[in-house]
Amino acid sequence: MKADRVEISRDETGKQWLIRIQVGEEVIRRHSAEPKDAGEAVLRAAAIKTASDEGYTIDPANVVFK
Repeated sequence: MKADRVEISRDETGKQWLIRIQVGEEVIRRHSAEPKDAGEAVLRAAAIKTASDEGYTIDPANVVFK
């Protein structure tokens, strides 16, 4: 199944990265323990892997940073 969009943002209260996978109206939230100073490529790869672990594929162009 293909995800529509994946957003990556910093959750400062949990001090982790938040990955939001959107499929239609459904939103799945997962945290990533990547370092705070992780680069865009590392975070994009983590988001794609997280979506894959949930059973979704995502076009890397649809991974956005907030």
